[in-house]
Amino acid sequence: MTGRHVAVVGAGRMGQGIAAALAFGNVAVTVVDLRDRGAGAAAYLDGVRASVRQALAHKVTLGLLAVEDLEDVAALVTVVGEVDALAPMAGADLVFEAVPEVAEVKRDTLTWIEAMVGDTVPIASTTSSFLVDELAGSLAAPARFLNAHWLNPADLMPLVEVAPGTATSPGAVEATRDLLVAVGKVPVVCAPSPGYIVPRLQALVMNEAARMVAEGVASAADIDTAVRIGFGSRFAVLGLLEFIDWGGCDTLFHASNYLRRELGERFAPAALVETNITSGRRGISDGAGFYEFDPTTVADYRAQRIADFARVLDAVGRLARHEEFSKAD
Repeated sequence: MTGRHVAVVGAGRMGQGIAAALAFGNVAVTVVDLRDRGAGAAAYLDGVRASVRQALAHKVTLGLLAVEDLEDVAALVTVVGEVDALAPMAGADLVFEAVPEVAEVKRDTLTWIEAMVGDTVPIASTTSSFLVDELAGSLAAPARFLNAHWLNPADLMPLVEVAPGTATSPGAVEATRDLLVAVGKVPVVCAPSPGYIVPRLQALVMNEAARMVAEGVASAADIDTAVRIGFGSRFAVLGLLEFIDWGGCDTLFHASNYLRRELGERFAPAALVETNITSGRRGISDGAGFYEFDPTTVADYRAQRIADFARVLDAVGRLARHEEFSKAD
C-alpha cells in the first residue's frame, strides 16, 4: 500500500508491533512517543527502532520477508518524540492511538492527536479496556473516531477487531478496514461492547481453566495440552458458532444444562441456543442454524473442513500417520 503514511502514537509494545505490521505491508509509518523521558529520550527511541527492526528480522527468519528487502522495509518506520512530531502528524492519513490503558492518558492523547492532524483524518484507538463512546468525548469531531483492537503480537496476528462508536462515520470505518486489509490483516467489525469479541471469549475460558486447576480437575500442563491440541486446533478451523451448527445446538443445549446442574449457572445455555432448537435451526441436520447449509453441498463442506483440520494438526506435528505404528506380530 504505497503512498500512504500512518502515525502510531504510543511507542510501547503495541505501538511497535503495529509499526512493524504496517511497514511489512509497505506503508510508511511514524511512531510518536509522547512521554517526557528526559536525558534518556534518545536512547529510548533508539530502542524502539531496534525492537521494530528485530520484529521485521524475525519475518526473515520465518521466510516471510526476503533478507535483501529487510533494510528497505525497516526504513519505512520513523520514530520520533513529541518535539519532532509536527510534520509527520500533519502528513498522516490515519492515526492509531496506542498509549497505556489509562483513561486520562488516552483522553489527553486523543485530544493532542486531533489538534495535530487534518480535519478528516480517521483516529483509531487500540484499547482493549474502554469503549469507543467512553473516549469519544475527548474529540471535537467524534465522527472520525473508532476503535481498532489489535491482538498481540500485533505484527503477526492477522485479526483486528474494529468497533465504531455511536457517532463514527461509515467513511472512518471503511478507511480503517481498507488499510488493515491492504497490510494483510483480517478486520472484523463489532459493536462497542465490553471485551469486544476475543477478550470477552478468552476471559471466560481462561478463568474456567484457572478454576479447573484450583479444583484439581487436571494439572496446568495437561489443561494447556488439551487446549492446544483439542480446543484450539478445532476452533482454528471451525468458529464457535459454526461448531455449534456442526454438532447441533441441541447437543450444546443438553450438555450445558448438565454442566449447569453440576457446576453452576455460568454454564446455562444461551437463550438463542434454545430459540434455534425450537425454531428448527439446530444446524447442519436442519439445513440452518447460525449459518445456512445447502443439502447438495454439505458433504463437500464437511470434507473440506476435515481436510482443513488435518492440515492444522499436521502443521503442529500432531497428525498421526499409519506407518508410524508397529504392525502386530
